[in-house]
Amino acid sequence: MGRINPRLLDAAFYALCAAFAGLTALTSTLLPHRAWGQIAWIGYAAGALLVLRLARWWLIPFLFAATAVLPLLVESVQRAAGRTDRAQEEVLVVEQMGERLVHTGTPYLSHDAIAALPDRLLGYAPYQPGMALFGLPRAAVGAYWWTDARIWFALATIACLAWAWRLLRSSDPLRLAQAVAVLPLCTLTLATGGDDIPVLALCVLSLAFASRNRFLAAGVAVGLAGALKLFALPVALVVLILAWSSGRWTFSARFAVPAFGIPVLALLPALVVDPDAFVENAIRFPSGHGLVTSPAQSPLPGHLIATSFPAGRTVALALLLLAGAIIAWFLFRRPPQTAAAASAYIAAGLTAAIMLTPTTRFGYLLYPVAFLAFWWSLRAGARRQEAWPSETGRRPARP
Repeated sequence: MGRINPRLLDAAFYALCAAFAGLTALTSTLLPHRAWGQIAWIGYAAGALLVLRLARWWLIPFLFAATAVLPLLVESVQRAAGRTDRAQEEVLVVEQMGERLVHTGTPYLSHDAIAALPDRLLGYAPYQPGMALFGLPRAAVGAYWWTDARIWFALATIACLAWAWRLLRSSDPLRLAQAVAVLPLCTLTLATGGDDIPVLALCVLSLAFASRNRFLAAGVAVGLAGALKLFALPVALVVLILAWSSGRWTFSARFAVPAFGIPVLALLPALVVDPDAFVENAIRFPSGHGLVTSPAQSPLPGHLIATSFPAGRTVALALLLLAGAIIAWFLFRRPPQTAAAASAYIAAGLTAAIMLTPTTRFGYLLYPVAFLAFWWSLRAGARRQEAWPSETGRRPARP
């Protein structure tokens, strides 16, 4: 049985993406998502046709520009012109974090300040303090299209991904590029909300550094991600185990200091100014003990279990702890020896967390999808390098 032409697989993938974008444009109840779909489906459809003729790699930047950057620019310009339905609430929250950081020294409102707001949900900022940096341009200059927080999310993402591709050029990162820069989960998120994408890009960059045994740089990258969102913490823990497996104290110390030190340093000013405000925003609200309920209520198993019967939340959390214990046991018994293996562990752990957490959303699946693609890319690159000497008589490229 012959191998399927990879161009045909790419064409089918881009066609499915075009169908998803078209359905989003027609059926989504979120107006920023509909605006994204109205533009993105054209780019995906063009990609499905062009991939049959053009180089597959050249299509990645084209599709990223057509399905993420262009919709983002259109929505940012329309928002600056007065449209109030051209950004998800996350964008407003991040920009308000920047405003508060400038005026009060902390990006968080206290419990009483949130209680006094007409819209309490927008008063919450369930991120780490570093996320406020993306709101500083609007706080400093005003409401222009280029001060939209999503513009700065995109710039940070592009810089991190370009660096990661450069580090991974000896492997086969095409599928990783498709997962992070082309998959609708990522392009839709960047164009309409955006806050998860720079976190993901920094984590991918950290793994790319780890694949080169550059654990100090890997620690800085994931530390910056952890200063933005706690989703980076599982990544940091697994890469720490990889660093220990690769070089014991030497590599693990180089990695651990920036990986866990940067988030702590970013947190200190907020704790000094108003520690209870941080607890209210970053701990009570995400755990379901805030003044309002988190809108992250996608019907994944954890949420369905938590809402199906009185003890459901306890059962869901118990299952989450059990899944975490199983993954921890595997990490102890078979610690990752390569960045590819670490990426597989991260994907498994995040999938379990997203599926079993009572408060979650479908969009978070972009994280495990990207880490699975990272694993696939490094495995494919390793197989290609192993085959290289037998085909040409040359030595394989340095891993």
